Amino acid sequence: MKIQRRGLFKAIAIAAVTLAFSSTPAVAQEESTWEQIKSTGKLRMGVIQAPPWFSKNPTTGKWDSGLGITIGENMAEVLGAELVPVEVTWGTAVAALQSNKIDFMPVLDAKPERAMSIDFPKNPLLYISLAVLADDDLAADTWADLNKEGVKVAVPQGSSMDSFITENLPNAEIQRFPDNGASIAAYQSGRVNAVSLFHPPLLAARKKLGRGQLVIPTPAFSSPSSVGVRKEDDKTFRDWVDVTILYWYETGRIQGWYADFLTEFGLDPKVSPVIQRELLFSK
Repeated sequence: MKIQRRGLFKAIAIAAVTLAFSSTPAVAQEESTWEQIKSTGKLRMGVIQAPPWFSKNPTTGKWDSGLGITIGENMAEVLGAELVPVEVTWGTAVAALQSNKIDFMPVLDAKPERAMSIDFPKNPLLYISLAVLADDDLAADTWADLNKEGVKVAVPQGSSMDSFITENLPNAEIQRFPDNGASIAAYQSGRVNAVSLFHPPLLAARKKLGRGQLVIPTPAFSSPSSVGVRKEDDKTFRDWVDVTILYWYETGRIQGWYADFLTEFGLDPKVSPVIQRELLFSK
């Protein structure tokens, strides 16, 4: 009986030591985003080559331009941290947040399926609007202007743009293509009178093509974009991001920084679609 008890006590002792060592990594992983930023002095932001949001300088190799970069730099300044750009893709940004490779991802839409895996602040960062790049002589101020026989509009097949255009332009000829690039190419070749996408890709397309009018037809159809953060028990960082972007949005700083990039990119902010939704209805 004594031998059995000694064996039992020994087994319990070994199990306790094993549990203590196995639980150590879990404790380390519990450090929140806010605590990590404060302890490391670094703020890690996801970036992707996607003007007007993020742009990498091909000469220096540095991420030094775009609205997302400006937002990140200003956040880092307020936090007293160093901004560290980490290259991701739109498809891998969620996984990068989950695996603690980045702390936040600006201009990431708060879709229901994403909200199952990561967190978002309550307030949107900005709004992107459905726009058209159309021939200069084509009436496109309203969706009704485009809803006519003889008007040909290109959209990415199966996209939200496709759904909206199909419902609202039943009289127009809608041509569907595999992606944004193919839709823009159809407009470039003259196969269609207009291409409809959310406006940021059309800014670069108009600059590259050197022709066409970029318009947000009314009534405007806008979609909010947000900032993705890690889903965690400590909501300090998420709540700080929420307060910060709300303040910058309401005071016009986000729209102002966006206009600065457009100017730098060679576009006139006065004739480019806005990202502060209220301004759409004040014109």
